Amino acid sequence: MIPVILSGGSGSRLWPLSRKLYPKQFLALTSEQTMFQETINRLGCEGSIDCPIIVCNAEHRYLVEEQLKAVECKPQALIMEPFGRNTAPAVAIAAMQLVADGKDDLMLVLPADHVIEDEAEFKAALQQAAAAAERGEMVLFGIPATAPETGYGYIKTGSNDGLPQGVSRVERFVEKPDAVTATEYVASGDYCWNSGIFLFRASRFLEELKKHDTDIYDTCLLALERSSIDGINISIDAATFAVCPDNSIDYAVMEKTTRACVVPMSAGWNDVGSWSALWDVHAKDNNGNVIKGDVVLHDSRNCLVHGNGKLVTLVGLENVVVVETKDAVMIAHKDKVQDVKKLVNALEKQNRNEVKAHQEVFRPWGSYDSIDMGQRFQVKRITVKPGAQLSLQMHHHRAEHWIVVSGTAEVTCDDKVFLLTENQSTYLPMTSVHRLANPGKVPLELIEVQSGGYLGEDDIVRFEDIYGRVDTQALEVAKAGKAPTR
Repeated sequence: MIPVILSGGSGSRLWPLSRKLYPKQFLALTSEQTMFQETINRLGCEGSIDCPIIVCNAEHRYLVEEQLKAVECKPQALIMEPFGRNTAPAVAIAAMQLVADGKDDLMLVLPADHVIEDEAEFKAALQQAAAAAERGEMVLFGIPATAPETGYGYIKTGSNDGLPQGVSRVERFVEKPDAVTATEYVASGDYCWNSGIFLFRASRFLEELKKHDTDIYDTCLLALERSSIDGINISIDAATFAVCPDNSIDYAVMEKTTRACVVPMSAGWNDVGSWSALWDVHAKDNNGNVIKGDVVLHDSRNCLVHGNGKLVTLVGLENVVVVETKDAVMIAHKDKVQDVKKLVNALEKQNRNEVKAHQEVFRPWGSYDSIDMGQRFQVKRITVKPGAQLSLQMHHHRAEHWIVVSGTAEVTCDDKVFLLTENQSTYLPMTSVHRLANPGKVPLELIEVQSGGYLGEDDIVRFEDIYGRVDTQALEVAKAGKAPTR
């Protein structure tokens, strides 16, 4: 059984904590580890479960690699999509890669951002599902519906004629019913929530996909053939993938196949798809509040308050969610948290950067945090990991000052290479070819002061970069006589 972990979502309902460049699966929302890491650890690369295949957005590559390294997991493949095209194409490419590698095993498809509290029950459900999948069935895991949730898809279970014990045929799918209908479903006892977790043989899935959605099958096959492969890293060809239909496994295959069946799983599952869902899975104080950070409450009940540095106080409130980050505050009634996605869509139409990235931006070499900004200046706090280095680069429109706060910096500036230690500084003129590196064993922290007529992140020409981010513009600049001297 090979896990295929889907890690491409943006988690917009958990804004402002979840952002496009740092979505919820990479956040420690329910424990000390991130949800992605919890998913890896829950599986364990042992026994009948092989090392996973990870499917992620290319922009999240270094986040994925860093978090895999932290839990000592070596995936058998890292499939990087240039942009999301929903779950059906993601699973199709993973299945095609497995078949091409001669590994036509059972595929356990699961999102990277779910909570499963009872791992023993989870693994028992996997055994039941495997018995059906070995016989060519397309298995999904259903969560017994205990409340009239309107944010979940529902599955009506049918008979288990000809299926292994505990496995039922899917009678029908229902996508996110209204509250009245959902109440009727729960009362009937015939419906499960659709967990979004699936099990089937790789070739079986491809057979059904080719039968029911030829466009996705053909496009994914061509996109994989044109992809760039570097060891376990597979970068999907963007031009081909751009024309791939955007569709889910449910719509493309499961609702059309006659072989769909469901295994019930009572394992404390939660997709943590909203702030109210996060409130559900956390321990609460005597007034039903969930708090994190520097938070003080008075006469407030059943609230979720997430602070991130500032003191947050509430007086006389009930059933509200308050989330504070460095650059945004979100306040919502707990019954309306599903509409946070609509709020994010509105912010996206305004081209607000708060939708895409946090004030602190993470890079493969470390991070930077924008402290202050004016019309012709910007101040950043930069942290560089031990042994890491930034690209050899140049800026057309800004100069920079670097002041080392702690650690040791190795600075390249045109034809000079020198070290800076705590409280030392240097000036990097506009158009100088420069690089910052940390040769030490502790993190390097420095303050960067930028000054100039344009301070955008796109004013950068990379000549050399160990993370493969050199752009073609560097070649044009080099031809103009500003080639690196080292």
